[in-house]
Amino acid sequence: MRLLVATRSAHKLEEIRAILSDVPDLELVGLDDVGVAASPEEDDLEPYDTFEANAESKARYFHERTGLPTVSDDSGLAVDALDGRPGVRSKRFAPGDLEGLARDRANNRHLVELLSGVPEPRRTARYVCAVALVDGPGPAHLVRGECEGRILDQERGGGGFGYDPLFFIPDLGHTFAQVPAREKHARSHRGRAFRALAHHLRSRAGA
Repeated sequence: MRLLVATRSAHKLEEIRAILSDVPDLELVGLDDVGVAASPEEDDLEPYDTFEANAESKARYFHERTGLPTVSDDSGLAVDALDGRPGVRSKRFAPGDLEGLARDRANNRHLVELLSGVPEPRRTARYVCAVALVDGPGPAHLVRGECEGRILDQERGGGGFGYDPLFFIPDLGHTFAQVPAREKHARSHRGRAFRALAHHLRSRAGA
């Protein structure tokens, strides 16, 4: 099966390829691999208030453009002391028109500032990942993964991306930015969601 991963994030594509690497007869391709040039329309593909709706919106858009079975995810951080924010706005949380590493750093600074003075026991949060698989006009196949943690008041570690340097896993004693990729994939929201997708793909292949 040739499956298109609908993301412009090289980090995310790398993670997904690692997580799905043990699914037999599965060829994962990115948008660049199939020659899908970036379009201004892509900026409007995540207008919804749920991770699932945004993931399906992206997967359906790129399926219609390519005709390929397409998977997309919408992921984010939900912080309890911020009433679930940044949530579906995690990528564009901090003010300003920034991209890449500069955007990640601005988001992390903004999060630390908003949580200033919040005691450690109340800094609970979870990473959420919703994955949608679209392969035709019917309903998308949807799965979801979550990972519980706490938000630190300063970054730790140089790995991962996004909020990983602030996302502390108590039973690990480290942030996601401090652990090897294999350890992160085993525990992360994205790992859990895509392993659920892998189970679905294996079941479909055996049907």
